[in-house]
Amino acid sequence: MKYILSFLLLFFTTLTFSQTKILSWNLENLGKSKSESELNFIASTILDFDIIIIQEVVAGYGGAQAVAKLAGILNTKGTKWDYSISNPTSSSSYKTERYAFIWKTSKIKLKGNTWLEKKYSLEIDREPYFATFEINKKTITLVNFHAITKNKQPETEIKYFKFLPAEYPTLNLVFIGDFNCPQSHTVFNPLKKMGYAPILLNQKTTLKQKCRDDNCLASEFDNMFYKTNSLEYIHSGIVPFYKNFNSLKEARKISDHIPIWFEFSLK
Repeated sequence: MKYILSFLLLFFTTLTFSQTKILSWNLENLGKSKSESELNFIASTILDFDIIIIQEVVAGYGGAQAVAKLAGILNTKGTKWDYSISNPTSSSSYKTERYAFIWKTSKIKLKGNTWLEKKYSLEIDREPYFATFEINKKTITLVNFHAITKNKQPETEIKYFKFLPAEYPTLNLVFIGDFNCPQSHTVFNPLKKMGYAPILLNQKTTLKQKCRDDNCLASEFDNMFYKTNSLEYIHSGIVPFYKNFNSLKEARKISDHIPIWFEFSLK
């Protein structure tokens, strides 16, 4: 009996360790405007995930500091975290920002340098931010992206993503972030034909100004696209954090987007 229990414990420990949970969140102007209590709320919301992918970090003073402060709060909660922040995106015609990754060092290792993709920086306002992570001796490269707003036609940027797998043929790419565009849009068809699949279907991820009969979500903008022959899909979903607040007005001080998450194992 003792041996069976030991085996089961080992089996479930191995199983848990081989599964990775990542969370992506557009944290709307993450910078000095976020209070200590708001950062604490964010930390408690993301605590159970292994890698956090953040869009909309303020490019100017306060953005990088807010990410460092958030990682610092996470480090007080029993697990060691590390983080990486991009340089400001090179956009001149639109709103320049930073991106960030935060990860649990016990499960995840950053491999090499992170980088902003310069290849299409003239065609893409906020060029995506790449990071390669090692998980259980296998690697995955997360491509963190925040598209221009819907009225500026984000599909004119997203269409360049179909060239990135050929640019990086040895990397296991996962495209993540706020696309300002639903996954059903035809601009994603080339990626889908290459074997990429979205983690969410028909799932709205932005907050309305006010709920109407429990309907609080507006647009299907945030998603992740993964290579189905490289990753084993386990589960995915959203974190409806706004339910912790009395009104959407209060919730929107945290963000106008909800976090999305993906649990997988590497094949």
